[in-house]
Amino acid sequence: MEYKTQMEAAKKGIITDKMKAVAESEGISEEVLCERMASGRIIIPANKNHKNLKPCGVGEGLSTKINVNLGISGDCINYEVEYEKARIAEKYGAHAIMDLSNYGKTKEFREKLIAMSPLMIGTVPVYDAVGYLEKDLCDITADEFLKVVRAHAEEGVDFMTIHAGVNRKTAAVIKESGRLMNIVSRGGSLLFAWMEMTGRENPFYEYYDDVLDILREYDVAISLGDAMRPGCIEDATDVCQIAELTELAMLTKRAWEKDVQVMVEGPGHMAINEIEANMKLQKRMCHGAPFYVLGPLVTDIAPGYDHITSAIGGAIAAASGADFLCYVTPAEHLRLPNADDVKEGIIASRIAAHAADIAKGVKGARKIDNKMSDARRRIDWEEMFTYAIDEEKARTYYEQAGKKNGRCTMCGRMCAVDTMNKVLSGKKVTIDENSKD
Repeated sequence: MEYKTQMEAAKKGIITDKMKAVAESEGISEEVLCERMASGRIIIPANKNHKNLKPCGVGEGLSTKINVNLGISGDCINYEVEYEKARIAEKYGAHAIMDLSNYGKTKEFREKLIAMSPLMIGTVPVYDAVGYLEKDLCDITADEFLKVVRAHAEEGVDFMTIHAGVNRKTAAVIKESGRLMNIVSRGGSLLFAWMEMTGRENPFYEYYDDVLDILREYDVAISLGDAMRPGCIEDATDVCQIAELTELAMLTKRAWEKDVQVMVEGPGHMAINEIEANMKLQKRMCHGAPFYVLGPLVTDIAPGYDHITSAIGGAIAAASGADFLCYVTPAEHLRLPNADDVKEGIIASRIAAHAADIAKGVKGARKIDNKMSDARRRIDWEEMFTYAIDEEKARTYYEQAGKKNGRCTMCGRMCAVDTMNKVLSGKKVTIDENSKD
């Protein structure tokens, strides 16, 4: 049987090579994976033109995935730095890269990125439209916005953020709500401004079926953008966020009718006590579609440390049902992140994702923690380093203090692990610094 998309194949009961690869890597049966893909609860973003892609599943029962944002900015134009960030993303265990370029040779940059990276590649076409078309925002037509979507699909992009939920109806809610931070989504703000300046409906909403036809042709997953996501904890779970979520729920079903894979984007900034309810609400309203969250950042007052505020919220969100975490770096709200910031953001997000996988019982998630604990009991440093999320940093910290008879310098001769190993094996325990081990 023929099929256009992974979702269409799943509906027909066809186990594709990509499904087989994901089922093996996740340790679940091909039949379970296929059933969840058919119902939209799992996706495998995999553009037919991304030839070196390593298939990756996102959704119910799978390990939590991590996305890295990068791209060329008009204020920081250095292509090689962005390619280095892509290499760091692969090295430190990210699963996806979103190219948010909005200036310069975006086509050439994107094509090279897709050719070099086996990770899922995502884009936000509305970001690219102004530079790609070399026109002012208000002069871009609906057909031209769709032209950019097609160009990205042809180049091999695996998923696209499409802000179709910010239509004239939901835009009116923003103007009437008295929201503290208004719209903080870059794509959402551009489309809101375009609608205000032109008096037209959001083209991604008005011509949503045409967008879906393009995505279906290349098997590009749609990531339904949350233009109304809260940009501060005061705006979380407000009427604007929920109004857009209602639209996204309906757009999800329309995409599934065309066999287009869907994930739904979510907040944002949010107090800890609101996160679990938000995750469950989204899953219910959007029919179990995978949920992709930025953070949520659990406080607004930690610039320079927002990889931490995001990791706290991300762990709670993923443990409560979110499937995909967009990393946040220490540079968030301050500047374009450098390579070191990217690494810190990835590590923080991986910690959050792994902690959540343990909490929600993802198959095999605890296994590596138990291996680490066993190596610690045996004080086998080399083995410990191999299990560390950041092996280089763990090794550097240990070696900076100087090796002290195989112990770290925190407890020295009072090391509880060493004490127990000795006494349980019948050896004498001493804390005399002049004695020999």
